Amino acid sequence: MFVFALAVVFKLCTIQFVQGDEYRALAEERTVKNHEIPANRGNVYSADGSLLATSIPKYDIRLDVVQPKQATFNKYIKSLSDSLANYSGKSSSYHQNSITKARSNKNRYFLLARNISYSDYIRLRNFPMLQLGAIKGGLIVEQTTRREHPMGGIAERTIGYERIDEDGNVTRPGIDGAFGVKYLRGINGSRLKQKIGNGQWKPIVDYNQVDPQDGYDVYTTIDVNIQDIAHHSLLGQLEKYEAEHGCAVVMDVKTGEIKAISNLGRNKNGNYYERLNYAVGESHEPGSTFKVMAFMAALEDKVIDTSTIINTFQGTKRFYGRTISDSRGHGKISAARALEVSSNIGLATIIDEAYSKKPKIFINRLKSWNLHEPLGISIIGEGIPDIAEPGKANWSRNALPSMAYGYNLQMTPLQTLTFYNAIANDGEMVKPRFIKAVKEFDREIETFNKEVINQKICSDKTLGEIRDILKNIVIRGTGSRMYSENFSMAGKTGTARTDYSNYEEWRKDRKYVSSFAGYFPADNPKYSCIVVIHKPSTKVGFYGADVSGPVFKRIAQKIYTETPLIDEVESLEVVNNQVNESFEAYYDIANTYKTIMPNVVGLPAMDALALLENMGLKVSLEGVGVVKKQSINKGVKVKPNQVVVLNI
Repeated sequence: MFVFALAVVFKLCTIQFVQGDEYRALAEERTVKNHEIPANRGNVYSADGSLLATSIPKYDIRLDVVQPKQATFNKYIKSLSDSLANYSGKSSSYHQNSITKARSNKNRYFLLARNISYSDYIRLRNFPMLQLGAIKGGLIVEQTTRREHPMGGIAERTIGYERIDEDGNVTRPGIDGAFGVKYLRGINGSRLKQKIGNGQWKPIVDYNQVDPQDGYDVYTTIDVNIQDIAHHSLLGQLEKYEAEHGCAVVMDVKTGEIKAISNLGRNKNGNYYERLNYAVGESHEPGSTFKVMAFMAALEDKVIDTSTIINTFQGTKRFYGRTISDSRGHGKISAARALEVSSNIGLATIIDEAYSKKPKIFINRLKSWNLHEPLGISIIGEGIPDIAEPGKANWSRNALPSMAYGYNLQMTPLQTLTFYNAIANDGEMVKPRFIKAVKEFDREIETFNKEVINQKICSDKTLGEIRDILKNIVIRGTGSRMYSENFSMAGKTGTARTDYSNYEEWRKDRKYVSSFAGYFPADNPKYSCIVVIHKPSTKVGFYGADVSGPVFKRIAQKIYTETPLIDEVESLEVVNNQVNESFEAYYDIANTYKTIMPNVVGLPAMDALALLENMGLKVSLEGVGVVKKQSINKGVKVKPNQVVVLNI
């Protein structure tokens, strides 16, 4: 027994004096720990300062019911319960009984309010007993932040986010993700907390050990008005053609600033939302929009001119054992006309005859335009272009004629648009840009200027010829249904097969990618634009001019007609003279008295909505497009806040 007692004493001394520091540190680590306080992420703004993404602080208010002395508890419990009753709507007795019961159960983490705003936090903090703070009153405050997009689903994927899962994996799409680490995140703070059991941690004091530093604000190039136009124009066409997904991008010609980018995909219920950033990340065969690149290569290498005669036969021609076809025969036509009517045979003949014995010259021309490289944009996840060339697995004798009309290669919509933008920009290729500046309040931290990828993609002669052809495509070519006397556009339609590896299966269920790329106005371009729609219902239509062209036209029309340089804004969709005369007859009355219902049948929904809401009416839209029926007849006297239903 004596030896055993000596052993115990020896062990106690060892623990106390030899291992004491180690065990004390371990005990403290298990019961007291510094917890990280996330910094508020910086805001994301549009070009005009409209808020696109912001961090909203939220607060949980808890009470260490054991902490206040009995006298303090007795003094304030009734008044605290009364204040909580006014705040929550529950009775004072309910709160008093709950808090008293929590004290008897020695609850040191009793929840009073969860996920409340800053104004509510200030209000609760001044309640009786809570105003005494953490030491005397037992107040526990925990702050979190939540990222919100004030514009809702519009451009949500491009604005983006940064999320970290339980395993530490980070997902960072869009602008918010691309600039999160360097600018938006800020510097986290810390706060000392004590473990109180059941995996819960309670702040020891009512202040931070290290205060967090908020992130910088990012100002984007997005124009909210153009973004709204692009979003709703694309959405309406996707719904009409029951397409799988699509995107639309609008770029400032001179600077490369992205003014709008909409990416919409369909869910299981048939609704469209910002599912993925298709414009940036989805590489696919561009189809006929690539014919412009192939044609320019031939012009620049002087293997043809625009008047060279090409035999397209009656719509079919064999190339190395494979048949290439057009939608109809054109016979012998000029090279320029072959591009205007988007002849697969015409472009395949031009490129095959010029480059079949020296394909590297053609490939090197494409590479000189940087078409084989990513743009290197700031947004994470840019798709990688893939251009076939000798030595690659996808090269064969048919590779060259296939590339001439946009197959056997892959590009993203944004990469295609960048080339068309260079045509509009007198040959200067600029990098697409999403960010204008980074600021801390009004202080500029960093500004982002135009970046040039290629000073001059081709000669002025080639540039002038291709711009004339792109203009004629809209006037008399495959895009003629888009032509308008009121404003000019230039561009190229595109219709490409997709998922066609098994041709027999594809014939049973045909799938296409419809696109249109170009710029406007045609003679002095201000904006370039691309619209790509994947897998429209072939029962409704699939050609680029029918599916994607109208989206391009509506975007161009809306931007063109709403420019501040125009004093009188007209709706170019109104083609019924009687409707137009009726609208004008009632327009003055509606704006003068705001009591007489005008005739809005035949107007685009957005124009009718603006007119009627300015009259003080509440408008309910049913459908997308042009107004077909109105619930209140023209000439009827209306009252403020009266509801009018527009069937579209």
